[in-house]
Amino acid sequence: MSLHTIINFCPTGMVPTKSDTPHVPISPSEIIEQTHEAYEIGITIAHLHARDSDGVPTYKKSVYQEIFEGVRKHCPDLIICGSTSGRNFPELEKRSEVIELKPDMCSLTLSSLNFMKQASTNAPDIIQGLAAKMKEYGVVPELECFDLGMINYGSYLIKKGLIEGPFYWNLLFGNIAGMQANFSQIGLATSQIPSGDFISLAGLGANQLTVTGMAIAMGYGVRIGLEDNIWFDKKGGKLATNRDLLLRTHELMAIHGKSLYSPKAFGELGFYNRKK
Repeated sequence: MSLHTIINFCPTGMVPTKSDTPHVPISPSEIIEQTHEAYEIGITIAHLHARDSDGVPTYKKSVYQEIFEGVRKHCPDLIICGSTSGRNFPELEKRSEVIELKPDMCSLTLSSLNFMKQASTNAPDIIQGLAAKMKEYGVVPELECFDLGMINYGSYLIKKGLIEGPFYWNLLFGNIAGMQANFSQIGLATSQIPSGDFISLAGLGANQLTVTGMAIAMGYGVRIGLEDNIWFDKKGGKLATNRDLLLRTHELMAIHGKSLYSPKAFGELGFYNRKK
């Protein structure tokens, strides 16, 4: 069991809007500022999405470049992970633009899935195309899994040599059409991943606090931020800030005797895509 906790910070995502919560960062300057604040509190990875000037999710490399440059300026050793999400733009050419910026990591969702109101389409040729481009540009895939089939497909890609280590898995629990946030499903999912790989757990919506506590207690990393949950309490009575969620995560780590897996230490295991 690890005494160091990976914190994967996801401040924005593709869904929350300013009408949902005024605390979600939308513009590049807001995303940079909140990521810098999170870095000072203590995070390992920043999982970053981009929005256009109207707040709509965008794939455009120019917007991502502004965000990445600002984050690198203020958080020089932070691991940067860009999103290649296919919810709003399924085309490989659009989704893969961010890879050309050579962030340290990029997300790779390992199958199609349904959310409550929207589908995320990830055809096999798109997944393999993204994986190949990440390999070409020296970007480490962040292996995103919402169900057991995705874990199996990730293992298949590894066996075929389409993905090379180090391996970092993001397991997400609580989606209506995916793995649920209970010990039996978390235990089964984590048992499918080799012991030498790195794993972080995420809880969606009201499940975020539950899964965060489980992950820390079990020695896994956590994914935390307004992308997955905008509420501080399970009943949805108090809107959270990214700062609130991170401070509470550090409190849980202290209770369990865990310390932060520093971005520098984690990056030097092979996750950096740049000289340090």
